[in-house]
Amino acid sequence: MEANKKIARIAGLLYLVVVLTGLFSLMYVPAKLIVWDNASVTTSKILAAETLFRLGIFASILCYTAFLLLPIVLYKLLFPVNKMHAVGMVALAVVSVPVSLFNLSNKFAVLTLISKEAYLNVFTTDQIEAQVLLHLNYYNNGIQLATVFWGLWLFPFGYLVFKSGFLPKVLGIFLMAGCFGYLLNFTGNLLCPGYHELGISTFMALPGTIGEIGICLWLLIAGVKNRNGI
Repeated sequence: MEANKKIARIAGLLYLVVVLTGLFSLMYVPAKLIVWDNASVTTSKILAAETLFRLGIFASILCYTAFLLLPIVLYKLLFPVNKMHAVGMVALAVVSVPVSLFNLSNKFAVLTLISKEAYLNVFTTDQIEAQVLLHLNYYNNGIQLATVFWGLWLFPFGYLVFKSGFLPKVLGIFLMAGCFGYLLNFTGNLLCPGYHELGISTFMALPGTIGEIGICLWLLIAGVKNRNGI
């Protein structure tokens, strides 16, 4: 039990890194720097706060590195519950990491475009600004693809939490529901132009947000309990 508590807290710490760096790189930085319908303003904002943009990239790398380690640590904690589901949890989480890291090449391309290197003089300012926003849109599309796997891994993870007997069942339910929230948002964004403006995506993401932040804090603070069912 003491060994499990230690593993749980390591998992909680890694999850906290994922949550904090993810919020910073996926929400805070874009909200400060990107105006999706204005290439000129977006480029000006990035030039004025290039350090923040670079910190966003660095935070993403930390996030994906922690997310690579997190399911491996969770496997050690949860494989006695159901080994097949634990393997599926790890596989679905880990496959998103190379997708997410490769997608960062679009942000590095933005850094190249704003570097003011001499060879970029063949492009006009308008052309460079358009390419900056184009690469940011490419990046956003890559994030949408990664959310498929960010959602899928939550189902076996939630199932294991629900069945474990030493983690709160209600968090397992929220995690499994979060899987479908991610997938429905991906489907909506892909098939329905203007889906994001409907406000449905925030509602769909709520179960996953509650489940992931809840299990993060539970693992970090409470660890595991030596009792069946919570």
